[in-house]
Amino acid sequence: VEIGPIQFQPSEIMKFALVLLLALYISKFATRMKSFKYGIFIPACIIGFVCVTVALEKHMSGTIILFILGACMIFMSGASIKWIGGIAGAFGTAALGIILFTDYTKARVDAWLHPEDYLLGKGFQPYESLLAIGSGGLFGVGLGNSRQKHLYVSQPQNDFVFSIIAEELGFAGSLFVIVLFMLLVWRGFVIALKAPDTFSSLVVIGLTSKVALQAILNIAVVTNTIPNTGISLPFFSYGGTALLVQLAEMGIILAISRYSYQKNTL
Repeated sequence: VEIGPIQFQPSEIMKFALVLLLALYISKFATRMKSFKYGIFIPACIIGFVCVTVALEKHMSGTIILFILGACMIFMSGASIKWIGGIAGAFGTAALGIILFTDYTKARVDAWLHPEDYLLGKGFQPYESLLAIGSGGLFGVGLGNSRQKHLYVSQPQNDFVFSIIAEELGFAGSLFVIVLFMLLVWRGFVIALKAPDTFSSLVVIGLTSKVALQAILNIAVVTNTIPNTGISLPFFSYGGTALLVQLAEMGIILAISRYSYQKNTL
């Protein structure tokens, strides 16, 4: 969305808003979350409405993240696993139908399975990404010495920045980045367990899960494990709205952590 010289991505704000909304809802109806109406139906309607509006924009990566993020929040609320599994199955079936019968997504799947056959199209990006990762070896070619970032890997500063990390820092550097994300997620869940109330705990769980989910999906795309979905790597990819929202989310988590520490020492 463009407002004069300012541009922002509404789906990034929606991810944050969905976490806050579901955290507030679950905290208000915590004693009723075992029932189908309060634990499944109403949250599913909220998540479904959000996912449909984003899917209409042909923003499939945002739709997938919003759905999984919402499902994680419902799961953490203590809702029935049986109903969660049923809804996840229905969503998976719908997503498969979209992939099979929509030219936009089907083209991406074809390029994912055989990137070497689509070097003049959607297969160019994942193919060059794999070359960059393979060129890195164990310790990489050296920081700043990437060759693939010079007009080979498309968007090396954004969605495919991890492939450049792998090329310059090698397997060791890539593993170090993954370990950093694992430590961040672990620390987030520790903060959630020590949060002073249910709402704060759920907010931290949701925001931490969002970082973990985007990191997993981005690395999976860059390594061609899943089709290209256009997901940025948190804190590494160049971006305006995404980076600002992520920094604000970390500020909220730190604020909750500080408050928990003060409460525990009284």
